[in-house]
Amino acid sequence: MHMKKLLLISAIVVIAVCTAGTANAQCAMCTKTAQQLGEKPAAGLNSGILYLMLTPFAIVGVIGYRWWRGNRNGG
Repeated sequence: MHMKKLLLISAIVVIAVCTAGTANAQCAMCTKTAQQLGEKPAAGLNSGILYLMLTPFAIVGVIGYRWWRGNRNGG
């Protein structure tokens, strides 16, 4: 049963990654500001956006790891 779940989840992830296109995630104001600032400040802005993006992923990762560890030891 666990192998079927793992295979299903893996297939969904592979399909999602293969079908995902590029996305422009910046709003119009951010794009305009980055163009006006120049190359170095724009790189800093992009780094800040990536930093803010990592926080929710880290939280979900910690919760997922604790859930996985709890199920592994309990079952």
